[in-house]
Amino acid sequence: MIIGMEMVSIVMPSYNCGQFLKETIRSVQAQTYTNWEILFVDDCSTDETEIIIKGIADKRIRYFKNRQNSGAAVSRNNALREANGRWIAFLDSDDQWE
Repeated sequence: MIIGMEMVSIVMPSYNCGQFLKETIRSVQAQTYTNWEILFVDDCSTDETEIIIKGIADKRIRYFKNRQNSGAAVSRNNALREANGRWIAFLDSDDQWE
């Protein structure tokens, strides 16, 4: 933990958004605030999502996969149970932060 900087848990549900993931995650990594974790919840994607996420070398990204396709709300709630941060931010897997 960085002293004086509260952790932000970024909740990111995903279903078949593999084509956007690298850009979405890069947009988070490019932020000046660095004390964050991404709680990435794969909602049983049938594309290359798992391979793409596991190929990104950043210890702040935590990967979870639902046992069955359950939708974005369930995925977000699953991530919230795993969050370590004091603050929560939501970012869809096909969006970017400026």
